[in-house]
Amino acid sequence: MANIFKLKSEFEAAGDQPQAIEKLLKGLEAGFDYQTLLGVTGSGKTFTAAKVIAAYNKPALVIAPNKALAAQLYREYKNFFPENAVHFFVSYYDYYQPEAYLPITDTYIDKEAMINEEMDRLRHGATSALLSRRDVIIVASVSCIYNLGVPLNYLGASLHMETEQVITRQDLIRQLISMQFERVNGEVQRGQFRVRGDVFEIRPMSENVVYRLDLEGQSVKSLNIIDNTTKNILENLEEIVIFPPKHFISTQPQIEQAIKNIEEELQDRLAYFKKNELFLEAERLERRTRYDLEMLHTLGYCHGIENYSRHLSGKLAGEAPDPLLSYFPLKDGKPDFLTIIDESHIAIPQIRGMYNGDRARKDTLVKFGWRLPSALDNRPLKFTEFQKRVGQVICTTATPGDYEKEHSKQIVEQIIRPTGLVDPEIEIRPVYDQKTDYSQINDIVKEAEKLAAKGERVIINTLTKKQAEDLSLYLNNKNIKANYLHSDVKTFERTDILKAFREGVFDVLIGVNLLREGLDLPEVTLVAILDADREGFLRSQTSLMQTMGRAARNVSGKIILYADKETDSMKRAIAESSRRRKLQLAYNEKHGIQPKTVIKKIESMLGLEEEREENEYFKQNKHKPQKYDNRKDSPTRRRGRNGKK
Repeated sequence: MANIFKLKSEFEAAGDQPQAIEKLLKGLEAGFDYQTLLGVTGSGKTFTAAKVIAAYNKPALVIAPNKALAAQLYREYKNFFPENAVHFFVSYYDYYQPEAYLPITDTYIDKEAMINEEMDRLRHGATSALLSRRDVIIVASVSCIYNLGVPLNYLGASLHMETEQVITRQDLIRQLISMQFERVNGEVQRGQFRVRGDVFEIRPMSENVVYRLDLEGQSVKSLNIIDNTTKNILENLEEIVIFPPKHFISTQPQIEQAIKNIEEELQDRLAYFKKNELFLEAERLERRTRYDLEMLHTLGYCHGIENYSRHLSGKLAGEAPDPLLSYFPLKDGKPDFLTIIDESHIAIPQIRGMYNGDRARKDTLVKFGWRLPSALDNRPLKFTEFQKRVGQVICTTATPGDYEKEHSKQIVEQIIRPTGLVDPEIEIRPVYDQKTDYSQINDIVKEAEKLAAKGERVIINTLTKKQAEDLSLYLNNKNIKANYLHSDVKTFERTDILKAFREGVFDVLIGVNLLREGLDLPEVTLVAILDADREGFLRSQTSLMQTMGRAARNVSGKIILYADKETDSMKRAIAESSRRRKLQLAYNEKHGIQPKTVIKKIESMLGLEEEREENEYFKQNKHKPQKYDNRKDSPTRRRGRNGKK
């Protein structure tokens, strides 16, 4: 069978990469369900995985633990496979405020209605590619295990048109409307179409193009891709396939049966509420559900349609939903694709915990009459369901967790970096010294000033988001260009911030937990971890090693741990880093290798056509002098052990 993937790279496998690629491929051939690639930071785990994907010759799903890392991986795989279908997928749950109810304050939080159009395009691009070709790599966040319609319905509703195909004007209009395309008279946006005489202009949700379809009599005269502004023809086509603009798509018989089943469930639930004298809940549920039923009957769609997915898909209560994984191919009833879980030590626990978190939120909505009980089946996969839906799995991480160690048929080490870089030296400095009025903040400010003057970058890891924000403000008032990055920062802004950091828009980046796994920032020469001796999740061996790894891509890389005592986690992290450093130095000496800083082109992570050619985020959020009140804002004074007020 001919290779469907064409990997392009100016580099050849080096260091530990060749043996890692060989061992992983042998493991796949042997039928290993789980393997782990234990690759140190900067050893080229993504390149190794790309080589394995190309040789394995099957569609691939790459799962990342957060959106920022997923965006970075998407760009890397896009560069490795420019001729193949590499797509980026994040769930609505990655950028929506999910529907919720807070009984204590009687506060209902509706699902945020504003859809990010670019994210929606990327999602549809991923699913349509999976259903139309084999050379597909999907890079997704862990939210890819959430419910995502019915793949067979999505595929069945697609529009396949060829030149000279017989179809009437009215039938084509009806078909587009039944697919949930919106008919407009003005400019055609994604998910819309326009008709002028016998000329149709259709803009799919998954693409940045407009298709023009000309009818003559009762057949298709021509199919073209046109420029949306000039209307000039860009390309002539013989056939097109257009997928629905919504993932939750159903046929008219399915909708009619669903309406009947929803009505029956509603009556049962109302009877329960009234029997228990829960009249407010009964009124609330009936009002909302009847409105949704009317929308389904009239339009075939309603806001929050995913909450009725069990009825629309014909699934049984409790049956597993169809997430993105269900759009991947099967062979003999088994998954026929490769799954790579990047930074698996954090991604796997996230996948395991998502079901319970979602269930707790939905239970409250159902209990207080905001949703029918069937809404509980609009959910992420349970971990056991996830295990059945993925193909052979390769976990990649520098710090394998218990799950990887327990389930992997083999753990392949990739310690030697192709660049010859070794793990950075680690220095421990005190947090606070009352006698000399020394503090970790004052010390890191001095370090940041020195490195910023040389055009180098610094990462500072804090324990809280508030501390990260305050320290960023403090540094800016010291004329040190700084910014922060944490979970409250929106998806597109995160990628903009990381790109601007590499470009030198600012010199210091401060964060809590996002500045760890996988971020490729070769300009960073110093990683400073504040309060490194605060034993816990954020200062565990894994967290320390992952954060320290951000300095491992620069030959001048250095790590400072601020601690008044050396915790067990610190001892283990330092010992493991020293072990790896010893192996790396010995290899370099044996082969006469001189370490070199990673050289990586600075580019937009998502590479969207509509994405900012210049950094839009920083055009709107420039570093301006901000008034600073050291009586209440100073990060050196907030926390008792850093100094007294």
